Amino acid sequence: MTQIGEPILEVKDLKVHFPTPDGVVKAVDGLTFTVQRGETFGIVGESGSGKSVTCLTALGLIKRESAQISGEVLFEGHDLLKLSNEDLRPIRGKALSMIFQDPFACLHPFYRVGDQIVEAIQCHDSCDKKEARNRTVGLLDAVGIPQPDDRFRDYPHQFSGGMRQRAMIAMALAHNPSLLIADEPTTALDVTVQAQILELIDHIKQEFNIGVILITHDLGVVADVAQSVMVMYAGRAVEYGSREEVFSGPLHPYTWGLLESIPNIDRRGARLVPIEGAPPSLIRVPPGCSFNPRCPHRFDPCDKDVPELLDRGGGHPEACHLRIEDKKRLWNEREAGRVAEVAS
Repeated sequence: MTQIGEPILEVKDLKVHFPTPDGVVKAVDGLTFTVQRGETFGIVGESGSGKSVTCLTALGLIKRESAQISGEVLFEGHDLLKLSNEDLRPIRGKALSMIFQDPFACLHPFYRVGDQIVEAIQCHDSCDKKEARNRTVGLLDAVGIPQPDDRFRDYPHQFSGGMRQRAMIAMALAHNPSLLIADEPTTALDVTVQAQILELIDHIKQEFNIGVILITHDLGVVADVAQSVMVMYAGRAVEYGSREEVFSGPLHPYTWGLLESIPNIDRRGARLVPIEGAPPSLIRVPPGCSFNPRCPHRFDPCDKDVPELLDRGGGHPEACHLRIEDKKRLWNEREAGRVAEVAS
C-alpha cells in the first residue's frame, strides 16, 4: 500500500493559447492542480477539453513559437516552463515520463522494439549496449511480456496492441521516474487487456511510490484506480476532488452527465443518458459558463459570468453558479430517477 506524500507536481494558473488565422484557440485556460507522490491523479473530459495539451506543455513538447504559454508548472523544485530544451532533456524521459496514447505511432516501425528501449536507456545513462540490453529484457519481463529475450528482437508490427502498450510502459519506466503520465493508455484495447494495463500501472505506482497522471475520457476507468479526480471542460477545470467526493457527491452538471453515460452492471435497465449537444469551439467559447449551452439547469448568471473553481460548501471545488442546496437536490433527484428505472 503506497503512502500519498508530498506534492510532486504543482500546476498554477496554466494557460496555453494557440494563435490561428481564425482566432486564438484557448486550449488550456487557467488550470491549477497538484499531484502528490504515491497517488493516481485522474484528468477526465471529452476530446478537446485540454487534457493532453496540459501534460504535453509540462513536458516541454508544446513549443512557445506556436503557443502563448503562461503560469507555472513546478516539478521537484523546477518551473518546467522556464527551462530550456537543454535543461529539460535530463528531466524529460527520466524523472518525468509519459506513456503516449498510440503506441504504434510512437514506436518506429523499422527498428526492433528492444533496440528502441535500449536507445531510451542510453540517452540518460552512460552504460554499454550489453548492460542496456539486459536492462531492457528485465523491463520487458517486468511489464508482463512473455519470452522477453525473444521478443526483444521483434518489430512493432509483430506485437499485439496490448504488448505494444506494455513496451511503451517499459520504456517509460527505464529510469525509475518520479512522475508517470499515462495519456489514454487503454485506447483501442479490448476490455480484458485494458484491465491488465491499468492493473500494471497501479502495481508500478505502488511498488515505486511514484505519482501517476491518468488522462482519460472514461470516468469508469478513473473510478477503479484514481485517488484524485479533475474534470475538465473547454480548457478549464469544472470539478476537482477526491474520487469519493466526485463520484459520491458530484456537484457540476457536466460531471453528472459523464456519470450518467457510464454503463453500470448494478443498474441494468437504467437508460444511458447522453449529454446533449457538442463541446464548444475553443476559438469561440460561449460567454459565462462554457457548459451553459448544453446544461439543462442553466439560469440567468450562466451566460454572463464565468464561474470560478472554488468550494461553495459542498466539500470540494467546482465551477457552477447553482446554489449548493440545489446541486445536491438535483443530483439526488437524478439518482432517484435512475434507481426507479431499474426497479421498474
